[in-house]
Amino acid sequence: MKKLALVFTLFLVAILNFDATAQKDPKAKAVLDGMSQKYQSMKGFTASFDYTYADQAGTSDRQSGDISVKGNQYRLKLPDQEIFNDGKTVWTFIETPSYKEVTINDVSQTEGELTPTNIYKMYESGFNYKLLADKSFQGKQANVVELDAEKSNAPFQKVKLMIDKNTKDLLGWEMFDGQGGSFSYAFKNLKPDPNIPDSHFVFDTKKHAGVEVIDLR
Repeated sequence: MKKLALVFTLFLVAILNFDATAQKDPKAKAVLDGMSQKYQSMKGFTASFDYTYADQAGTSDRQSGDISVKGNQYRLKLPDQEIFNDGKTVWTFIETPSYKEVTINDVSQTEGELTPTNIYKMYESGFNYKLLADKSFQGKQANVVELDAEKSNAPFQKVKLMIDKNTKDLLGWEMFDGQGGSFSYAFKNLKPDPNIPDSHFVFDTKKHAGVEVIDLR
């Protein structure tokens, strides 16, 4: 379960210091820019998603979750884990039948990590990209853009983004760690929602009796 959250919050974007312009497909960049501009212009949105993880041995795990985003704030809900980020503080709340705990970090401690609020800009550094053949995804025609990490020790060597050709919505993506592991996500029920209250992104310990607090700030 922790792998699911880490894919969203602990994906460190590697930056390689050399000119790779020739390896960046301008057609792919146009698609990526269109998608990025759409999401950055939204005041907020909610969505659900399906997640599948498979390792080299063929073991797989499938889960579903919900996400809310507003500016640089987000809330990610998983079956046994929930992450709150109000732009200043990050709370990672884990609840099982036997225990409850919340780990608290400053946002500054997670700088450089991939989060639901910056995934739409991940291609801007650390990756080369190219446009692949279109495909049908969730019953929609999608542009497929493949991102290749510029650095050999990047946590994920390859990422494929499926972007709706008509609406520029990010429909889903696949990540490959270079060791046989793959992570697949599919967005569903994306709804613009500019009126999400700021309190939605704050974890309130008073509402969770008996929770163990691990403050790492």
